[in-house]
Amino acid sequence: MVPQLVFRDLTLGYERHPAIHHLDGMVERGALMAVVGPNGAGKSTLFKGIVGILSPLSGRVDRCGLDRRDIAYLPQVAEIDRTFPISVYDLVAMGLWRQTGLFAGIGTRERDRVHHALAAVGLTGFEKRPIGNLSGGQLQRVLFARLLLQDARLIVLDEPFNAIDTKTADDLFGLVRRWHGEGRTILAALHDIEMVRTSFPEVLLLAREAVARGTPADVLTPGNLQKARRMCEAFDDDAGECRVAAE
Repeated sequence: MVPQLVFRDLTLGYERHPAIHHLDGMVERGALMAVVGPNGAGKSTLFKGIVGILSPLSGRVDRCGLDRRDIAYLPQVAEIDRTFPISVYDLVAMGLWRQTGLFAGIGTRERDRVHHALAAVGLTGFEKRPIGNLSGGQLQRVLFARLLLQDARLIVLDEPFNAIDTKTADDLFGLVRRWHGEGRTILAALHDIEMVRTSFPEVLLLAREAVARGTPADVLTPGNLQKARRMCEAFDDDAGECRVAAE
């Protein structure tokens, strides 16, 4: 196995308060991995550490030669400022900065790529619409179009299918399958356990530390899910369970 990410005694947190404790392990290049756990498990914190938004309190993330420009990150929709005055076209075009630079102009070839990305997510004709006028599902399609243009080797998705309709989720997961087929490494934080069981070959169950890792059948057992919930409740009385209970 060729590693794409290696966690070495990694501790992450905010204002010196740890949210991920002493995480060790490896993500194989080309992996399609779901990261699951109760609310407060540290999934978003881990992803921010992977992409470099958050610096470790101790330990390290080894990206195995990846430049930060080789990593595409989809934050939770709630973190997107929908009041910011930007059009769908301009938000998608931001995915080109790796190739063009932040301040370079966009030529005919780049404009064609933006239009093709919008077509791929079913949003042809939405180019001039302000993002504040979009539904949740439409905004998520826009963000996936931006990911298409980033052409990254590592793609990190934080709750990519949360609060969107089934048709949109199915369409967008088709892009995830495409990226996986191209050999890209994909990590996705998810609450939908049934989707993880049917669509992801590898799972990391997190509860501020690793509870279990492996295939869905091995990881998503009633005992492991209960253990994760109890571990998070020890830190957070409001920690919720995964959306779909174990069978």
